[in-house]
Amino acid sequence: MNSSSPSVPMTAPPTIRLHPLDDVVITRRQLMSGMTLSEEKLQVVGLIPPGHKVAVRDIEAGAPVRRYGQIIGFASQPISRGQHVHVHNLAMATFERGAAGVMGVDAKPTVLEQTPATFMGIVRADGRVATRNYIGVLTSVNCSATVARAVADHFRRDIHPDELSPYPNIDGVVALTHSAGCAVDSEGEGLRVLRRTLAGYARHVNFAAVLVIGLGCETNQIPAWIEAEGLQAGATLQTFTIQEVGGTALAVARGVQAVRDLLFESNSIERVPVSASHLIVGLQCGGSDSYSGVSANPALGAAMDRLVRHGGTAILSETPEIYGAEHLLTRRAQTPAVAEKLLERIRWWEDYCHRMGADLNNNPSAGNKAGGLTTILEKSLGAVAKGGSTNLVDVLEYAKPVRQRGLVFMDTPGYDPVSATGQVAGGANLICFTTGRGSAYGCAPSPSIKLATNTALWQRQRADMDINCGGVIDGEVSVDELGEQIFQSILRVASGERTMSELHGYGQNEFVPWQLGTVT
Repeated sequence: MNSSSPSVPMTAPPTIRLHPLDDVVITRRQLMSGMTLSEEKLQVVGLIPPGHKVAVRDIEAGAPVRRYGQIIGFASQPISRGQHVHVHNLAMATFERGAAGVMGVDAKPTVLEQTPATFMGIVRADGRVATRNYIGVLTSVNCSATVARAVADHFRRDIHPDELSPYPNIDGVVALTHSAGCAVDSEGEGLRVLRRTLAGYARHVNFAAVLVIGLGCETNQIPAWIEAEGLQAGATLQTFTIQEVGGTALAVARGVQAVRDLLFESNSIERVPVSASHLIVGLQCGGSDSYSGVSANPALGAAMDRLVRHGGTAILSETPEIYGAEHLLTRRAQTPAVAEKLLERIRWWEDYCHRMGADLNNNPSAGNKAGGLTTILEKSLGAVAKGGSTNLVDVLEYAKPVRQRGLVFMDTPGYDPVSATGQVAGGANLICFTTGRGSAYGCAPSPSIKLATNTALWQRQRADMDINCGGVIDGEVSVDELGEQIFQSILRVASGERTMSELHGYGQNEFVPWQLGTVT
């Protein structure tokens, strides 16, 4: 959807300074030992890869190191001007970030656009607006996954093209299976979260109809799930179990016939102009690199500021990946209660990691570090930029429905499939996913737009990416200009334009509900 130059122009400065108070600058390209950085009036010491950090002043052991004007860690040994700053000399440490003391200090009224942007959406009977039109096959338990997949596979256009060819308005039949649903506490948190997630998908506006298939003897009984979640079985929510219909073969045949019976009515839709206020966009970053917080994430944040001004909603998530940057969100919380809800989720994660013998600073992956990121603080400060600059209006637990318009936060793990599954369960009808290393991802029934943080990735993995944000690094486009491009792309995709992940068939295997609680 966008293009850029093949590499960073040699006319662009070799480094990027993000804040006047920073102790480091970010490299645009590989720096060689002895090279002079005229902007910083220093000489490079050693080989420093693209996207990594260079010290611009001498830093004592134990002293804080700043990027974005914020602390990203502490020097684990003395660092000299011009040296590479990375995992070998930068470490995590606990310090006071003051999140509770400045609640709402940066909150400001959102001025809505006088003429809202529009897209071509699908208006359902209840007034909700969809961006896609799928039939879903869900499972109550892992034991019915094989049957559900067999039913959906029967309608694959590459296997049985004649099944869906008469129904051009149906985007597909997708089976969303999982590995849970039994051997769990029937009154426990794990089952509650699974049921809430499945209910969010059963209600999702991008599904014209949903078929739920169970085994029959599982803990997650379908009638109990329907009652607990306030659902109502009927023409667009049908259910059965393998045991009640007589086994696998009969269950597949029953499911195929049920979908066939749904096709005609589900196809009877048309796209019409609707306000962008109907968009709920889930924000994800995966395979992040040091450029994520410089290009794609802040540009996506600029797009979300536009979306909110047009009455839409953005969902920021991945709690372990805003850890250390939560004070930037509490500063613009709409109310103290919203800020406190976010801090409560941070405390939950701290306690959870303590109980599990884990460390939140273990979040940065090998790929993150190879791309220049060092601590969770550095990663989080870049990740939170996806949320733009508007007020934080609500904080939700995993997979709970989004009811406020504006920027909301949903508590999820940092693992992208789990996180996005929660966002879609909450109502996201589109996902924007930034990546610096090249994540492979899609999220049926909601389309996923992939944003490359750098031009090298764009060129290397062009068939997986929708937008190149490397122009910011290359000095060819501003963050705000790119934000406008992303916003326009969102409107086109919401109107039916296919993303690369959709063309590749991603989406069914990425349904991963968060598994909490004891499996017995």
